[in-house]
Amino acid sequence: MSVAGLKKQFHKATQKVSEKVGGAEGTKLDDDFLQMEKKVDTTGRAVLDIMTKTTEYLQPNPASRAKLSLIGTMSKIRGQEKGMGYPQAETLLGEAMQRFDGSWENSLALLDAGESMGELGEVKDALDMEVKQNFIDPLQNLQEKDIKEIQHHLKKMQGRRLDFDYKKKRHGKGVLEEEIRQALEKFDESKEVAEQSMFNLLESDIEQVSQLAALVQAQVEYHRQATEILQQLSSKVHERIREAQDKPRKEYVPKPRMVLELLPSSDSHNEGLNTAPGPACSPGPALPMDQPCCRALYDFDPENEGEMGFKEGDVITLTNQIDDNWYEGMINGQSGFFPINYVDILVPLPH
Repeated sequence: MSVAGLKKQFHKATQKVSEKVGGAEGTKLDDDFLQMEKKVDTTGRAVLDIMTKTTEYLQPNPASRAKLSLIGTMSKIRGQEKGMGYPQAETLLGEAMQRFDGSWENSLALLDAGESMGELGEVKDALDMEVKQNFIDPLQNLQEKDIKEIQHHLKKMQGRRLDFDYKKKRHGKGVLEEEIRQALEKFDESKEVAEQSMFNLLESDIEQVSQLAALVQAQVEYHRQATEILQQLSSKVHERIREAQDKPRKEYVPKPRMVLELLPSSDSHNEGLNTAPGPACSPGPALPMDQPCCRALYDFDPENEGEMGFKEGDVITLTNQIDDNWYEGMINGQSGFFPINYVDILVPLPH
């Protein structure tokens, strides 16, 4: 930064301190400008909150969201394409229902239900994509581009306002009138740019309402398709009920009871019995606790590249904490990621 630039920054800082601490009064902005600034600030906070809540509505499981975010980050670091999508509850339920091989009487009805649940999961995936593309992404663009640009203009205007007030206050004390006039022109110019950008944002309500309409339409289409799938499933289930009612009923025939035959008691009968207690299980060698480690509370089967599996009771060496939901560690010469809530910490990682 040049000497003139450093000098200007010092002037701004001096004026800011005199206003904050000394109670000096700076140039007042008009009420219309302040009202627009307040509305833009409210809009920015509302956009952030709506984006967060919409994502939670579409993907309600926080652990799955965190896992998906981690996988996306790792894929981006490795230059890979985006991996698996969010595991829809309907899809998981459908997979559980379709695991039967026909050995159970109700398996056909369950297979029907599982297939329909899988279709519901696909429809939910389509809803996720539609809402992200036509609602969340435009809001994110609004936040990261338009609102951020307005904040930049306001910050620049505030800096020029401080510079103008500093020079105006020192008129006749080494600051020329021409310098004050130039500072005022720059301040007015920045104010107009900020005011115009705020006005444009607040007048774009038609575009924002159209995005809200896209969210509503995506939900309408999702519920229409879901209703159609469930109505078809309901018809199939009722057909299975009729088939079950038409089948001849089987009668339970109890098997003959076992006959208990007791041999005469004799001490010789126990000669071949080994009544001595078996050897006590000796605990394994104590593991060194001089490095961060944890013990597995449950089995964990890896589902994605980079994850590390283990069995209940395994002691895992901790190497890093990725975020609030995932650790990185090593066991049996292998390393990878695993969920925090699957383990109990024995020796914590250093802060």
